[in-house]
Amino acid sequence: MKRPLAVDAVFYLGFGLDAVYTAVFSEFYGFRVWGNFALAGYAFAFLHTVILLLSRRQGSRWVPVGYVVVLSMVVPTLVLVFKRMTGRDWGSPAHSMTAQPEVWVIERAGRLLLSTGSPYVDLSTLNRPPVVDDYTPYSPAMALLGLPNALFGRSVLTDARIVAFVVTLVIFLLVLKALDWPSLPIRSVQFVALTTFTTLSTAVAGNDMPVVALLILGAVLATRSNPWAAGLVLALASSMKLTALPAAAVVAVALGFSWRFLAAFAGGLVAFTGISAAANWEAFVDNVIRFPANMAEVRSPAGSPLPGHLLEQTGPVGHTAVLVLLGLAAVGMVWWLLARPPRTTAEILLRTGVGLGVAMLLMPATRWGYLIYPIALLGAALYSWRPARELTQVG
Repeated sequence: MKRPLAVDAVFYLGFGLDAVYTAVFSEFYGFRVWGNFALAGYAFAFLHTVILLLSRRQGSRWVPVGYVVVLSMVVPTLVLVFKRMTGRDWGSPAHSMTAQPEVWVIERAGRLLLSTGSPYVDLSTLNRPPVVDDYTPYSPAMALLGLPNALFGRSVLTDARIVAFVVTLVIFLLVLKALDWPSLPIRSVQFVALTTFTTLSTAVAGNDMPVVALLILGAVLATRSNPWAAGLVLALASSMKLTALPAAAVVAVALGFSWRFLAAFAGGLVAFTGISAAANWEAFVDNVIRFPANMAEVRSPAGSPLPGHLLEQTGPVGHTAVLVLLGLAAVGMVWWLLARPPRTTAEILLRTGVGLGVAMLLMPATRWGYLIYPIALLGAALYSWRPARELTQVG
């Protein structure tokens, strides 16, 4: 019991220090608000764990989890959402933004989807040069999170972050149901839900966790002999963010390219992406393909100092090197998949997490926040390794 508690303490201390840094140095108002509340959540979790460790008394390791969930996730999210209702935040300067642009973009996408059939701004109709805020770098299904705002107007309940949070909870309940309501280990929950990648994203943006949850659900359904449902779930995830496409490839290999999975996945892509993309194909390509690839009129602002971005910044040679490294990484992942096809939920999540992690480190336009995908997926894999006897092998 002593060693797990020591690891818990290091976990809460490390991410608590990240919250302190964000609260003090971030230029964004929402980040600073989150950082102040998150500091309290991680600090209480750390102190509770240290007391258990030093006193050697019996106590629940779930209490610190509650501190982080409430103080580092739920409270700052609600504070920022309520604060947003008091004034205008679209186009506000960074020091007063109560929501990141992801929230505004998703809500605008919902309104456009409802009124035009396409969630994207038609850049050709603008009477001015396009700016960053004109782009929606998500696949069409992400606009579903903005539909409540489009239908019922702006309110606390229709804020895209609240919608995303509720959707994520529902998806994870489906995951637990598919796993027959298991007892979850703390370590897995920590890496899926309690890192600052998750808690910060929930409070200021909210768009990544539903996709992460869908990827985990897809892996679970695939290993529970339900290829139809797995295909539809991963089609929905891929229709929200192209980031999910590698997960579909991993599951396809795991299922031996099952025609049921492929048919459900292809049909889901047509329903969730194809129809809306066809409504304005040029806008779809501009927003979802050209903009993230830095091939649009405006460059993507994603530029965290990760290896791929730093290398790309050195010039044409660096740009070529990044493309070569990404190609080699893709070849390596394909070889790993085909040489040792994944057979369990854990193996699917491991390969997906590693593949996405390598890609996000090497992409020329990337953000620290994107690491939520590999970290959460690898955290979910931690659970899957231990009760291996409960996993249905894929035949």
